[in-house]
This record gives sequence, structure tokens and C-alpha cells, in this order.
Amino acid sequence: MSTLVVILVTGVGLGALYFLVASGLSLIYGLMHVLNFAHGAFLTLSAFIGWQVAQALGTASWGSFLLSVLVGALVGAVFATLTELVLIRPLYERHIEQVLVTVGLSFAAIALFEGIWGTDAINIAGPAWLKQTTPVLGASIPNIYWLLMLAAGVVLAAIVLFLRKTRYGMIIRAGVENRSMVTALGIDVRRSFTIVFAIGGAAAGIGGVLAMHWYTFVSAHMGSTLLIFAFIVTVIGGLGSLTGAAIASVLVAVLQQFANFYLGGTGDFIVVALLAVVLLVRPAGILGRKA
Repeated sequence: MSTLVVILVTGVGLGALYFLVASGLSLIYGLMHVLNFAHGAFLTLSAFIGWQVAQALGTASWGSFLLSVLVGALVGAVFATLTELVLIRPLYERHIEQVLVTVGLSFAAIALFEGIWGTDAINIAGPAWLKQTTPVLGASIPNIYWLLMLAAGVVLAAIVLFLRKTRYGMIIRAGVENRSMVTALGIDVRRSFTIVFAIGGAAAGIGGVLAMHWYTFVSAHMGSTLLIFAFIVTVIGGLGSLTGAAIASVLVAVLQQFANFYLGGTGDFIVVALLAVVLLVRPAGILGRKA
């Protein structure tokens, strides 16, 4: 029983991490139809800067940890905003060029990160509570998973409230449906789309800082590794569906954990097999809309 609880809870916690990374991808594609392959670079840079902030203030304190998360979100938002303004905005409706330029940015960013911080992974430390466990039904659950679940819930709620309850959220949704009409009303839709990129980058930044505490290290390739699972989650959940991404994140992570434990570490293979099945049976994904 305790083994089952550990697998389920850690699977949900890992799914929360996948969602933090995938939420930005899903949001940007759903509202702007941009496949951003540089999303992992947002995450990695945020993790490195967050780590340096924590190092400067003392890694064991909660104050430095929370500040590193906030700085990570800010770095991710700024990096994403600059990417949209400089590289993506001139290429709207030119999807092949968008893919090529974001892939190129991803490779260039990895090389830059290796040049600045080195090619080896850097071990990190954080508040002692993150490495401790909490008993649940006889199982000991690492506390980092509870933090990941809390962060994912807060990010999901914040994005939904922003889109449904704020003026810019309404402008963004209206601009997606009929951009020319919104522009005719004198509203700068481009500014709203930049905000979407910033929100996606901020979510990636939060995910990056929390991911390095889950891994207990940070490296130049960390974002690329998580980006693979983020794309899998986004496709299975349905491109552009934030709710679908949340459901798929938990499904993929729990299945991955079960397969790793009971099927000899085949979690990644099972996840890829699930992706293939979804693409064959329901190409739009769990909650995606058919073209």
C-alpha cells in the first residue's frame, strides 16, 4: 500500500513539474499558434540566475529560495518578451520560420550557458525542508513534490483568472478570434500577444527554479530535457488546451512512475508509446479541438 501511495503522489508531483513547463507552451500555442522550441532556454536561464541569487543570499534560507523563484519568473518573462519582440513578431503566420528561429535560439542558448557556467552540472542546495519527507498513509513523500503541486496549482489558477477576469485577458481572447476587428477598435493586439509570451516565460522560469531543486543540480541541458516531456504533455493534452495539459501532465508522470517501478525502468518508452497511440487514435489530443 505504501509503495502505491509513493508512486501515485510522486507521479502527481512530477506531473506538476511537467505542467509548469508545458503551461507556457500550451498557452502560447493556444492563443498565438506559435510552437516555441526555445522554451527550454527560458527555463534554464531562469534556473541559473535563480541559483546565483540563492548563492548570494544563502541557499539554506526560505527568503533566498522564494526570492530565487521570483527572480526566475522575472528572468523567464523578460527573456520571453525579448524573444517575441525581436524574433517572433516579424514571423507571425510564417510557422516554418518560427520553428527554425526558435530551434536556432535554443541551440545558441545552450552553447552560451555552457560558455558562462560550464558543461558540468552544478549541485545545488536549498532549504532543508525540501529534502525531508512527510508521511502519508504509511508512505514517506519528499516535500519537494508538495511544493511542485502547490506551485502548479497557483500558476494554473493565475493564468485562468488573468484570461477570464482582466481587461488584457479579454483583449487577448478577442484578438485570437478576430484580430482585425480588435485592431479596428484601436486596440494594440501585438502588445497583448507580447504579454502572453511574458506569462509563458514566467511560468517556465518558476518551473526552472523548482526543477533544479527537484534534480538537486542545474545544467545547461536541463531545459532541453524537460522540454521533451513538455511537448509530449502538450500534444497528448491537446495543443492549446491548458486544462488538457494539466490532465496530460499528471497522466504521463504517473504512468512513467509506475512503469519505472514495475516494468524495469521503461517509463520513458511507455510515455512515447502513449504519445504514438494518442496521435493515431485522437490526433487532436485529449481536449484539443479538431482542425
